[in-house]
Amino acid sequence: MTTRLISTTTEPVTVAEAKTRLRIDGTDDDVDLGIMITAAREMCEQQTGRSIALATWELKLDAFPSREIELLWPPIATVTHVKYIDAAGVLQTLDASAYTLDTHLEPGRVVPVFDTEWPTPRDTENAVTVRYTAGYGTSCPQALKQWILLQVGHWYRNREAATDRQMVVTPFGDGLLDRYRVF
Repeated sequence: MTTRLISTTTEPVTVAEAKTRLRIDGTDDDVDLGIMITAAREMCEQQTGRSIALATWELKLDAFPSREIELLWPPIATVTHVKYIDAAGVLQTLDASAYTLDTHLEPGRVVPVFDTEWPTPRDTENAVTVRYTAGYGTSCPQALKQWILLQVGHWYRNREAATDRQMVVTPFGDGLLDRYRVF
């Protein structure tokens, strides 16, 4: 199971950018806009299968796979560590020279170096842990930022759950995400 441990506090879209887009002066709505930006980014991540903001992820496995360990939520930036519980029950950290991070494929993957195999862990739950960092951070693609801004604008203009106006979503908006979806 892959779990997000830490998300960055830096969103790909700033409150100032959203205010400029929405032509908002003053600071009365800054907190609400910040919440909307975070929610839109999380929705974008869910729809694309990508980490938009930098995040630390941890993957727990009962054993090493036969060859590659798939790392979800690309783009993968770094592998912090690969740890495993050895046969004696001692937690070991695999030396970084024992594996290679492949970010060419998405999702990314970690593989043992050429002509080697993974060590044999103890036969127990969650014996293998891979911690890694993924996300675009400040280099978020413009199409994803645009989608987030469109979503924030839509929510800002339709802040009430019940309204007499018909909720209209820009028909091309979700198309911005198409080339970034991970399957």
